[in-house]
Amino acid sequence: MSQKISPLAGKPAPQSILVDVAKLLAAYADTRPDPSVPAQRVAFGTSGHRGSSLDGSFNEWHILAISQAICEYRKSRGIDGPLFIGADTHALSQPAFESALEVLAANGVDVMVSSGGEFTPTPAVSHAILVYNRGRATGLADGIVITPSHNPPDNGGFKYNPTNGGPADTDITKWVENRANALIEGGLEDVRRMPFAQARKASTTREHDYLHSYVADLAGIIDFDVIRSAGVHMGVDPLGGAGVHYWAPIAERYKLDLTVVSEVVDPQFAFMSVDWDGKIRMDPSSKYAMQRLIGLKDQYDVAFACDTDHDRHGVVTRSSGLMEPNHYLSVLIDYLYRNRPQWGDRAAVGKTVVTTALIDRVVKRLGRKLYEVPVGFKWFSEGLFDGALGFGCEESAGASLLRHDGSVWTTDKDGLVPALLSAEITAREGRDPGELFDRLTGELGRPYANRLEAAATPAQKAKLSKLSPDQLKSDQLAGEKIEQVLDKAPGNGAAIGGIKAVAANGWFAARPSGTEAIYKIYAESFKSEEHLKSLLDEAQKIVDAALA
Repeated sequence: MSQKISPLAGKPAPQSILVDVAKLLAAYADTRPDPSVPAQRVAFGTSGHRGSSLDGSFNEWHILAISQAICEYRKSRGIDGPLFIGADTHALSQPAFESALEVLAANGVDVMVSSGGEFTPTPAVSHAILVYNRGRATGLADGIVITPSHNPPDNGGFKYNPTNGGPADTDITKWVENRANALIEGGLEDVRRMPFAQARKASTTREHDYLHSYVADLAGIIDFDVIRSAGVHMGVDPLGGAGVHYWAPIAERYKLDLTVVSEVVDPQFAFMSVDWDGKIRMDPSSKYAMQRLIGLKDQYDVAFACDTDHDRHGVVTRSSGLMEPNHYLSVLIDYLYRNRPQWGDRAAVGKTVVTTALIDRVVKRLGRKLYEVPVGFKWFSEGLFDGALGFGCEESAGASLLRHDGSVWTTDKDGLVPALLSAEITAREGRDPGELFDRLTGELGRPYANRLEAAATPAQKAKLSKLSPDQLKSDQLAGEKIEQVLDKAPGNGAAIGGIKAVAANGWFAARPSGTEAIYKIYAESFKSEEHLKSLLDEAQKIVDAALA
């Protein structure tokens, strides 16, 4: 297994790799999925159902079936409040929104669509659900987010958020998945549907101002006074995503020195620089995809970007350029728990098993409890909802946190808030987050980390997900005694869908992706780049043996 960097990586996207939008949309409408082909069935990963209409994995039949299944799930659970729905700027998101509304309206569901057809970030949907449900015991709201996150322009995604506002747990997604596939197998005979024009005018379809509701509430979680008084000069690149029109109102409302680098929306995302593998991917943690903002780093005190649905963040500093997500998350946790006294002593720190162990060291020094869970933000929703977690994060730059007063903000990932917090940190600390990371690692040790990816078949992914500690024959890892071998997360005992081996100064984890046809190996060393390479080499041998 090797991660080969494409010669296009970091360069402007050539015409030859741009998606044919007309072809993409035609395939969405015309393709009839074959339920006997696994790749064409509805399949919910860690972030909903994803795929492309060009290979039959995301099309109109999928969305009609999933939407009907969600209607039936809501009815079976007595969920009869409004359903908040939002969509990002991917080409497939608008037709998927139209398909969903046709079914939701025909089933009599009260649907809250975005005012004026504005794009809607994932956190704005979660925020809307939670604000509506506050103080209610009945008539609770839930939501749908239509996005494949940062994935390439030919992708579509569809995610259900139940009444807690966060990503649906596996018991819900499996129910929806099974029912949707049964509906497809039955030729959609049991799917209720009306024409889109009729659905849009239905009495159950109402507009909701997601943008201003979200923006007006940000003062409850960000200290804008300190940012404004310090005169922090900020830049933001929305990467053509769902929050593209949110940033100017944020700057205007809170009187910030914030420049929006670009407000271009293009379903081909032709303005992007190409990611590591030669694909266009709106990943704010990728140095290849973030070339535009990295090139502007010296023009701002701090700059930031978000992915297409604005649930991930990337922070660019003068001192260090684009920060790795693990580095910024460590600084953010250290800062927040020293500057949010109303969170109280019980607010733990949540992280996934593949997020940096530097956070473990930060949490220990803070005297806080660490809550370590499998990959998937759904594991943090309950804790963020009831205040047991002050902060939850994953290594792919996804995070959310409590309001100043310790109450819930969002139970899904929010990219805008961690991005803005980089300015609050810079203002209050007098140093940018890159400088603070250097200070932090000088005190607690510097991590060296890498992640490798390789193509994997469904059978290989299934095999890897069932790896057990017994299959690890060695008691040594890169010259150190293995202290722990985990196939379950320490925080909640849930299966991690792979394996993690931990030594005193390093660890590795191997797991299949929940949304792509790949597997991933993560490793981190607190010694050196050479030690990191040894960790990756040994992890690769273990994975190769398991897949042989």
